[in-house]
Amino acid sequence: MYLVLLAIHSLIRWFVLLSLLFALYRAFRGWLLNKTYTKLDDNSRVAATEAAQIQMVIGLWLYFISPVVHYFLHNFKDAVHERQIRFFGMEHITMMLTAIVLISIGSAKAKQKITDREKFKTMAIWFTIALLIILSSIPWSFSPLISRPLFRAF
Repeated sequence: MYLVLLAIHSLIRWFVLLSLLFALYRAFRGWLLNKTYTKLDDNSRVAATEAAQIQMVIGLWLYFISPVVHYFLHNFKDAVHERQIRFFGMEHITMMLTAIVLISIGSAKAKQKITDREKFKTMAIWFTIALLIILSSIPWSFSPLISRPLFRAF
């Protein structure tokens, strides 16, 4: 079960990133070019938010069954000094939950705005901050600090 969820979590990360990048493209385009907020813009906002929230649910499920996190929680005094264990036990989950909260707040605030320009601006700002947090907290294969494969097999 753990390895299957890990592979799914790894795969969904790409949907989250792509949907967030597309929503940001639409948001900055609309904001800077003073475009009309369309159904496509709204759908991109919703898709990015839902993809992130689905990823969060799978990530939380993984967190509670992970042997790495289990070790971290039961050996905190020693584990907090081990970079890879600390990353998955504390840093990754904290930063990703923060990013998903920002995406959710940004999405809700954008939905409430009256003008198209305000909707785009709100999405652009909140989603950009969330994306930067996400990019800094993914265990990229090329990271010197913590690395994992870009794609996991089932």
